[in-house]
Amino acid sequence: MKILVINGPNLNMLGIREPDHYGKETYADLVAKIQKHCEAAGVEVEVLQSNHEGALVDAIQGAYGNADGIVINPGAYTHTSIAILDAVKAVNIPTVEVHISKVEEREDFRQISYIRLACVKTVTGHGTDGYLEAIDFLTEGK
Repeated sequence: MKILVINGPNLNMLGIREPDHYGKETYADLVAKIQKHCEAAGVEVEVLQSNHEGALVDAIQGAYGNADGIVINPGAYTHTSIAILDAVKAVNIPTVEVHISKVEEREDFRQISYIRLACVKTVTGHGTDGYLEAIDFLTEGK
């Protein structure tokens, strides 16, 4: 099984950006955690991050025929990007939306999630462990 983990804008700033919401783990820590978890589970994983919406759409489209599942934290694009929603719908790959913070307890604009319309599950507020929960969900029974 192969999982693609996609991180959107500003996630490369983990550990620096608003540690009260996102914690003190760095992006490198997150990637290492995901890789270690997948290796132990026998899951092939690719992890990428971009601050550019088109690059995220390209990554989703590139997963078609190449990945069995997608874990995505679209960052701020969660609340704005119909293009990312349409890309996930187009490839029809089981996708889990992940947010490190409890977006449901934050600003009003964060209550809107376009990507959620195409996802099989959403994980919020579990810190970076939410990525592992999403990976486990996608790999259950496979």
